[in-house]
Amino acid sequence: MNNNTSYTIEEVAQLLRVSKLTVYDLIKKEKLPAYRVGRQMRVDHDDLERYKNGSKTAQAKEFQQPMEESAGTSPIVISGQDMILDILGKSIEQEMQEVPHRVYNGSLNSLIAMYNGQCDIVSLHLYDGETNTYNLPYVKRILVNHSFVLINLVCRNAGIYVQKGNPKQIQSWEDLHNQNIKWVNREKGSGARVLLDEQLRKQGIPTSEIQGYHQELTSHFSVASAVANGQADAAVGIENVAKMVNVDFIPLIEERYDLVVLKSPKNDSLVDSIIQITQSEAFKNQVSQIHGYDIRLTGTVFYES
Repeated sequence: MNNNTSYTIEEVAQLLRVSKLTVYDLIKKEKLPAYRVGRQMRVDHDDLERYKNGSKTAQAKEFQQPMEESAGTSPIVISGQDMILDILGKSIEQEMQEVPHRVYNGSLNSLIAMYNGQCDIVSLHLYDGETNTYNLPYVKRILVNHSFVLINLVCRNAGIYVQKGNPKQIQSWEDLHNQNIKWVNREKGSGARVLLDEQLRKQGIPTSEIQGYHQELTSHFSVASAVANGQADAAVGIENVAKMVNVDFIPLIEERYDLVVLKSPKNDSLVDSIIQITQSEAFKNQVSQIHGYDIRLTGTVFYES
């Protein structure tokens, strides 16, 4: 799907969660295409997505071999897309004097990578329609014969992005039956994609009846932007992104955004540090500054195998 949105350097820095100097450096090294409009530099949405996807491919190649093959030399690897993981990473760096490596994969893909020994910490928001719960059913199925701990990071609202004023009058998951609504989807393996697919299954709706089901973008921000630009009527995502993009938001479910950490002799101190960090007032105070995040369960250990 083509997207005509373009961003300023400051907006790109916010989306990539880096400094403006880093963005200028990427442009200078011709890793990120940009152009000038008057005195302002702009980056097209599609070029930014290509850069992000290229970075994901490079990261995937870097971590093809299980970490056990190089025990003692591998960095701590955090896989997930939310900005809150950058706060967690900084806290781990301060606590353990080690800089974690970030991989920006969706929830299900991150969990599979953990099973393959490619990361230590993953973030999840995977809805299970059979139990009407989040995360634990998937973790138990995938991390077979692995010991792990499941810790809440935040709670947040998930739902549907709609155009301003909600011209299609979308109100609930039942509106998935409306074939006059054009959707834009998240990529396979993302938590938002799992949520949509589970709702389709519960409603008994085949994907062939969803207009735009196979049009995929790789972030909450990109699907919300597609709705804002009129390229789609609706998309599934989380609440806080709606404040960054000119769309309305229909909250439909509160999701638990959790962390899974592998337990092993190598990771004993890491597990203890993450529990301590997430339960600390300093961490909660930082997270509470982000719109749309509820910290009432932050640091709660929901399961330990």
